[in-house]
Amino acid sequence: MPSEFALIDRYFAKATPQAVLGPGDDCALLAPSPGMELAITTDMLVSGTHFLPDTDPSQLGWKTLAVNLSDLAAMGAKPRWVLLAGSLPKADEAWIAAFADGLFACARRYGVDLVGGDTTRGPLNLCLTALGEVPAGKALRRDGAQVGDDLWVSGRPGLAALGLAHLQARTVLPEALAALCVGCLQRPLPRVELGLALREAGLAHSAIDVSDGVLADVGHIAERSRVDIEVCEAWLPCLPAGADPLLARDCQLAGGDDYELAFTASPEKRADLAAEAARLDLPLWRIGRVVAGNGAVRLVDDSGQPLPLKHKGFDHFGQDQNQ
Repeated sequence: MPSEFALIDRYFAKATPQAVLGPGDDCALLAPSPGMELAITTDMLVSGTHFLPDTDPSQLGWKTLAVNLSDLAAMGAKPRWVLLAGSLPKADEAWIAAFADGLFACARRYGVDLVGGDTTRGPLNLCLTALGEVPAGKALRRDGAQVGDDLWVSGRPGLAALGLAHLQARTVLPEALAALCVGCLQRPLPRVELGLALREAGLAHSAIDVSDGVLADVGHIAERSRVDIEVCEAWLPCLPAGADPLLARDCQLAGGDDYELAFTASPEKRADLAAEAARLDLPLWRIGRVVAGNGAVRLVDDSGQPLPLKHKGFDHFGQDQNQ
């Protein structure tokens, strides 16, 4: 059986052209670009909590990196470097090779270097730290929403949660829709290009990535910005044909694992955002508005009256976030 260090050298020691010094020493050495601030994030993926134990390892490798890059995207940061730590039940080289293939496919797609990490024996658990750069003082943040802003979201929130429901046999989706939804769950696309465009063109006042559900994550913007946010049911994207509409709406509003961006922007930016959506070939949906308040998020009808909610999103240390 290969040693820990042999496994690292064989599957994870790749060239790191963006680093002064990559894997192989006690620390990596990194040189941020002049005038840049570092954006740093870390996410843990635990078997049975964040992914099903039989998830394809290549897809899991991609997702382990993608969910961290989504955090950088939400701040308009350019991804640069990542560190990977993990515990593995055993040194299964076929599994590790497939995982590394998926991880480095994502790294190549978004231009990042793996510069270090750690591995040990234990329950399957993956923890990745990502570092990016953003011009000093220019990062998109959660606390910048302004009264009168539009609320936007990218992509098709809810598909990943529908995919999970299908895999867990809580629903049965038509074959083509099942493939789409499971693909969204297992191979999310972090919206790095969108985050950079929002920041570089000054299109957004605040942003967050959607990992725990649209309502839950938009609630963080409302709380940090000390405003209320109304999500208008009639403005939400159409639900996918072939899915149970009640489940699909619940997944759209409160499902996790989307890794889309939700952001607020001045109504004056609507035409610019439409042009950006066309350039990126990425749907952008205006789904709500920012109003005066102190941190609440509501689902409302056409007349602005609150609608009942079963829950808002996922919370690891409690029940789903209720209204």
